Amino acid sequence: MSASTGAPGAFAGRRVLLVSTNYAPEQAGIGPYATQTAEHWAAEGAEVHVLAGMPHYPAWRTDPAYRSAWACTERRNGVRVHRRRHTVPPRQTAVRRALYEASILAHGALLPPRMPRPDAVVAQLPSLAGGVLAAGFARRYGVPFVPVVQDLMGAAAAQSGIRGGDRAAAVAAAVERRVLGGATLVGVIHESFVERVAVAGVPRDRVRLVPNWSHVAAPRASRQKTRRALGWPEGRTVVLHSGNMGLKQGLEVLVEAAREAPEMLFVLMGDGNQQARLRACAAGLPNVEFRPPAEQDAFPDVLAAADVLAVTQRASVLDMSVPSKLTSYFAAGRPVVASVAAGGGTAEEVRRSGAGELVPPEDPAALLRAVRDFASDAEAAAAVGARGPAYVSARLSRAAGLRRMTELLDEALTAGAGRAAAREKEALL
Repeated sequence: MSASTGAPGAFAGRRVLLVSTNYAPEQAGIGPYATQTAEHWAAEGAEVHVLAGMPHYPAWRTDPAYRSAWACTERRNGVRVHRRRHTVPPRQTAVRRALYEASILAHGALLPPRMPRPDAVVAQLPSLAGGVLAAGFARRYGVPFVPVVQDLMGAAAAQSGIRGGDRAAAVAAAVERRVLGGATLVGVIHESFVERVAVAGVPRDRVRLVPNWSHVAAPRASRQKTRRALGWPEGRTVVLHSGNMGLKQGLEVLVEAAREAPEMLFVLMGDGNQQARLRACAAGLPNVEFRPPAEQDAFPDVLAAADVLAVTQRASVLDMSVPSKLTSYFAAGRPVVASVAAGGGTAEEVRRSGAGELVPPEDPAALLRAVRDFASDAEAAAAVGARGPAYVSARLSRAAGLRRMTELLDEALTAGAGRAAAREKEALL
């Protein structure tokens, strides 16, 4: 039954398998999108199963509640989640990433979800192992396969600066081509990904745009109250980065900016495999503050309490990802300073929203100029920041995002039914 109307849902009687290494209780990155999608389909009447890993992102440490588990199945908000243990590399190299993917693939293949035949299999990429597993399940059952490309691992390996990335990029890209080439439809979260998947051999008429949505609530508490609770003094400019602290973020630019602007406070909130290195770089800087991820209920208020929200990427990161944090930043209503390559999807989203300013990547002086411009004109900063919620309402609402995911699955199911009917007809001839 549909949770919203009490009427039979769009997927009543359907059974769906979603393969996503990341899933709730993870609150950052891809996990919230996989979770909300699965729960929405369940509310629409589908029997939804998820093959997931153990929660570990963005800390890159297995959640203590799951450390003793080898495999488990749990029920979360109407969804049956099948978890399989895998390695979790505390530091990223090509070899460690390969072991991580191999462990996901091996355990998922040796112990697949115990479930009846699904009507469709959906995968959240960039997990190469998840894509291979999902494609294999779809072939085994003879059902539609729909990968949703959140990141492109081949491009990520080449662009992110991971040790051994150049060698890994060719292998990852080859696996991606194989996975995507067998798909019924391919969802991509941004227009900038279309060319990449086309190069991977996917006909453009099988590619569908399914942008991520803002998965957080609007801020509720007053900025002043939240700042007092956080210990951020009024009158001091606070620059906040929230999310994963990994190689591709290039967060050293914020540390170097802090070195040149002692009057400002730079807050790095989150976790990641580069946190220890960043702490070492910031040693002795009293205006750099590290905070753990905010609780889910408090997260929107913390974002809104900052003066400027920062998104950073290494100069080499061009088109392999669009940070999921952007949707949350826009909802917070504060101006964004994006230290990213001008030609990538992240820059395009900031330009399209009008909710921030672009500066060259890895350029602390340029970042500081943009922050100081916002700090010197509170009225202009508020006006720019206000464009973020308007953009969310127009393009990035949860309802719109989930509707697009539902349309993607419905189209794949319809195509699958058509092919099955054609096979039956052919068998009778």
